[in-house]
Parts: sequence; structure tokens; C-alpha cells
Amino acid sequence: MKYLITGGAGFIGSNLAEEVLKRGDELFVFDNLSRFGSSKNLELLKGIGEFKYFPYDIRNNNDVEIVIKDVKPDIIFHLAGQVAMTTSIANPRLDFEVNTLGTLNLLEAVRKYSSGSKILFSSTNKVYGDFANLTFDEQNTRYVCCEYPEGFGESVLLNFQSPYGCSKGAADQYLLDYYHIYGIETAVFRHSSMYGSNQHATIDQGWIGWFCQKAIEIKRGTLREPFSISGNGKQVRDVLHSDDIVKLYFTASENMEEIKGEVFNIGGGRKNSLSLLELFEILESELGIKMEYRQFAWRNSDQKVFIADNTKIISNLKWTPLVDTRTGIIDMLKWLES
Repeated sequence: MKYLITGGAGFIGSNLAEEVLKRGDELFVFDNLSRFGSSKNLELLKGIGEFKYFPYDIRNNNDVEIVIKDVKPDIIFHLAGQVAMTTSIANPRLDFEVNTLGTLNLLEAVRKYSSGSKILFSSTNKVYGDFANLTFDEQNTRYVCCEYPEGFGESVLLNFQSPYGCSKGAADQYLLDYYHIYGIETAVFRHSSMYGSNQHATIDQGWIGWFCQKAIEIKRGTLREPFSISGNGKQVRDVLHSDDIVKLYFTASENMEEIKGEVFNIGGGRKNSLSLLELFEILESELGIKMEYRQFAWRNSDQKVFIADNTKIISNLKWTPLVDTRTGIIDMLKWLES
């Protein structure tokens, strides 16, 4: 089996690449190493097994066509992308070129040169916008969405509301259309928050990893001043550990007949949801520290709550998250301290 992973040196990409190598299948990694930490992840993979690495850019159509012609992969995990909301607002053209044009480059190359390839695409919950039309109950440590207390399903209307939402939303619609029009087997995963090993978090992406880093700095006495948060800390996301993500993608790739041409909301579900304040409580308890922070204004298009309703993916694939939130956060802390 040939696996091509675009963004294969990123957080999720490198975790999937590790699994391919462990399985003994052929691995092809496509990544221009533009994301912080990707070079470290690539070196990690080199220490695990042999694979072919393409230091190419998803925005370059010639780069993409060369790889698809050469590899003709059985499975493509399409993870190459611009992943930060703040970057999309600062540079919407870059965001569009990477997320939308890059995806179209891949789809066209597959259509022309490798139509039997199956594609799984990592999209985002940001395609649903900020839910300003919904009602939220503000409780002691979190918000609760009154209309969707158990989570958001795929029937929620798209409402992009940001350059990032536009670029990822357009890309995931292209994935669906290329199945319906050209018969290319694709599926779209609209992810909520993800975390785990190989996540080199920054202030604008990977919030669990970022605040775990701040907690460790507080414990070590190396944090010079309080860190900052946007909003009041009661924003809620359901969180999904990298171990569960890997199981999802491989289960999906082995059962494309059950999911082709479909979109799925993916997350840890309500039982694995938490707010910033609740994350801080866990970190304080585990590390014996006090999380002191400065509070800034809400970010543009931020959601007070996003919890994925996993009903559809559970029904189609019998996949369900297994790593509970506290266990996953402890695992994240261990990885960061290793």
C-alpha cells in the first residue's frame, strides 16, 4: 500500500507517517517545512524508517503533478495547509493559495494522473462561523450552547465568516464535488481541537499544547511574565488526542466505501470537552502551580462553543474516541518534558 501524506512533517501528518512506517507500508511525505517544528518531526521520522521525502510546496501545481505522476498513491492523507486563524486574517492571499488552490492542485493532479487514489482531507470546524445567531448560557467555568448542548452535527449551515473558514470551506466543497462529478473517492473531516505528540504549538495554533508549555514554564520558573488569553476563558472545545486521530484515519482509509463523498464533524465529543479555565484547573492540579494570565479582547470570529457531534462517523465507521481528556493532557505534558 502506498501512502502519500501532504503536510507529512506536521503535527497530525507525522503521527500518521509514524503509523505507516510501523505497518511496513510505502510512505511518501510532501512538506515544505514552513510550519514551526516540522523539521524536527521530519528528523524523527527518519529515525523510525525509510520513506521518500518531497520538499515541495502545495501551491505549486508542477510540484504536485510531479509527485502524483511519480507515486500514484493508493491513499492520500491531505493535511498540507495554513492552519492559523490569525495568519489568515493577516495574509488572506497566502491562506487561499495554500488551502484552496493547493487542494485544487492536488485534486486536478489526481484526476489526470491517478484517479484511483483515495483522499482523506483535514478540514475545520471554522467553516461554521462564530454561531452569533445561537444562544449561550454562561456558567461558572464554561459556556453551553442552548440549541446544541450535545454538539454540532453536519446539518448545521456553513457560515465561513473568516478567510480561514472561506479557504478551508471552499477546499472541502471541492473534495466533495470531485467525488460526485469525477468519481474520485474522497471524504472530509471537519475537525475540532486536536492535541498530542509532535505538536509544536505556537500562540496562534495548538491551544492545548501552547498552554501546557506555559504551565511547564511556570513549574520550572522560566516564565518571565503572565501569559495572555483571548476572551474570558470560558470558550469550550471538544479535544481529540493524536492516538485517536491516527486510528480514525486508518480506519477510514480501510473503509472508504462507507464514507466516500461524505463530510463528518470530528472531535472528542461532549465528554471530552473543556474550556480554557477547565484546562487550567487540570494543569494546576497535575503540576502544583498557579496559572496566572492577562485577559485580552476576544479574537475575530471566535466560537464560544464548538463540540462535534460524532454520531455520523460512529455510525459509518464504528470509530469512537478512547483517550479521555485528563489522560491525554498528562500524556501531552510528558511529551513536552521529554
